[in-house]
Amino acid sequence: MNILQNINSPADLRALPVDKLPALAGQIREFLVDNISRTGGHLAPSLGTVELTLALHYCYDTPDDKIVWDVGHQAYTHKIVTGRREAFHTIRQHGGLSGFPRISESPYDSFSVGHASTSISAALGLALGRDILGESHSVVAVIGDGSMGGGLAFEGLNNLGASKTAMTVVLNDNEMSISKNVGALSRYFTRVLTDKRYNKLKDYVWNLLGDRTSVGKGLRDVIRSVDGGIKHIIIPGKFFEDMGLRYFGPIDGHNFADLLDVFKFIKGQSRGPALVHVVTKKGKGYPHAEKNRTKFHGVSKFTPETGDLVDGGQKKPTYSSVFGKAMVELGGIEKNLVAITAAMPDGTGLSEFRDAFPERFFDVGIAESHAVTFAAGLALKGLKPVVAIYSSFLQRAYDQVMQDVALDGTNVIFCIDRAGLVGDDGPTHHGIFDISYLNTVPGAVIMAPKDEKELRDMMFTAVKYGGGPVFIRYPRGTGRGAPVDNEFEAIEISSPKTVKRGTEIALISIGDMYDDALEVHELLAAQNISAALIDARFAKPLSVDFYKKIFSKYPLIATFENNTLCGGFGSSILSLSSQLNRQTRILCFGLPDKFISHGDVAKIRAELGLTPDDIAKKIRAELKTTVKK
Repeated sequence: MNILQNINSPADLRALPVDKLPALAGQIREFLVDNISRTGGHLAPSLGTVELTLALHYCYDTPDDKIVWDVGHQAYTHKIVTGRREAFHTIRQHGGLSGFPRISESPYDSFSVGHASTSISAALGLALGRDILGESHSVVAVIGDGSMGGGLAFEGLNNLGASKTAMTVVLNDNEMSISKNVGALSRYFTRVLTDKRYNKLKDYVWNLLGDRTSVGKGLRDVIRSVDGGIKHIIIPGKFFEDMGLRYFGPIDGHNFADLLDVFKFIKGQSRGPALVHVVTKKGKGYPHAEKNRTKFHGVSKFTPETGDLVDGGQKKPTYSSVFGKAMVELGGIEKNLVAITAAMPDGTGLSEFRDAFPERFFDVGIAESHAVTFAAGLALKGLKPVVAIYSSFLQRAYDQVMQDVALDGTNVIFCIDRAGLVGDDGPTHHGIFDISYLNTVPGAVIMAPKDEKELRDMMFTAVKYGGGPVFIRYPRGTGRGAPVDNEFEAIEISSPKTVKRGTEIALISIGDMYDDALEVHELLAAQNISAALIDARFAKPLSVDFYKKIFSKYPLIATFENNTLCGGFGSSILSLSSQLNRQTRILCFGLPDKFISHGDVAKIRAELGLTPDDIAKKIRAELKTTVKK
């Protein structure tokens, strides 16, 4: 019997007998593996939260009750049971479902997410807003153990405990190994704590003691002290209770009976903040994902029977791997070089450096702000810290970059992966703002390589540079196939490189837009238009002498960048032209001032009118106008 095909909303789910839920969970896992094998996506996290998700929607009256997911990469089951099953095959595809919860996509998505550690703060805002408006629905935040390590999560917990409002935090723990004895004992106490008779008796005794003289109050203090001491020994959640949250757990996150008992109890009592500690297995139900949770955390297309990636035979190395190998080489040359990652050693390419120099490698967890300030402290002791981080995640540490690094000109190197459009993960992961927000950092050096060789040389340049913060941005995926076994060469700070000479127009590209600029150059050459091709290399500082000559020589300039035009590289060229009082016409080609949806990068660029053909046509039209003038 296919139960899943009849589940089109949580109301359909709640109409099921409880004994049908395990079979539904199994069908959802088969559905997930089948679909994600063809589209790619965050498989292992969602496989681990199938029962948890079903239990939440079974006990809570969504969408009136609010569930806020942290990151949202574990919310695929949530999407499936909230009316998006038929469209699920489009997930992360251009024009299809987002890979993360989005307010604009469904009334069941209470908050748009994609970055870690936000759920508690967002849910608390929803809960206190509910209280102010005199409403009575429940609010639940679901957060993973990795996200719980982020500072924002603790800020939210602190505020939640002080608020005393009725809100539940579900801590999805898929890493902790709990011994059978402690787990069984804790489950026993959870059953006791959720028993109505126990709570009624406890409230009666507590109130009775409080109504008596100082003797009763003294007994209250003794009971509280003994209760706290016992919990410290046998219940791992005493920390949360000290913060003002009532703790339940640990609970088997794959056991419907336990999950339903606790959620029904908490929803029924509605008294103050609570934390439910749920233990799950990442990749649950699909052996390949259970064995290799990192590979299947975010996976491309794969063969379900074997777990092998369909496109796993890349010939060209990725920028991340080129960076990682260069770090190992530089680590052998520069003994003070240290590497820092915020829970992404594999994604950033630092795993080889970790293995080669474990004493010089630091994984600080999902704590980007801490990573930056920590790096500043290392640099002040004479070390050369390299912070490897995704572009969209560096946004979270802007204040630390500005105040803790740049203010004193501290020499920290930032290697910014996933810069520019990243494709399927969409607006929360596109790295299209870093040139813009880093342009405001005084004393910053911002570089972007056109190929793998330049990445290596920029890293070498940054290690040898001692004048302040250095930022090197590079895209997701493979490069141009440039040699990666070359000797390191230093690059003069701020110096662009003229690749091809011309007379009518200068094409100036920054970073991975070089190939587009090269193709535009060829299209223009086919029309007998003489164009110079310049690899800018540096977004900041700009070489005034170099660009002064360019402004004087060319009546038309076109800039190319994989960044928003608002405050980006082209904007800096325009600003410099204005400061030098030049009349050069400048066309800026880059990304618009808006959040860009998910999908295939080539399709996104075509939709935005940013293909080489589109750009060449606009340049030819502008050249005709410029000549007439």
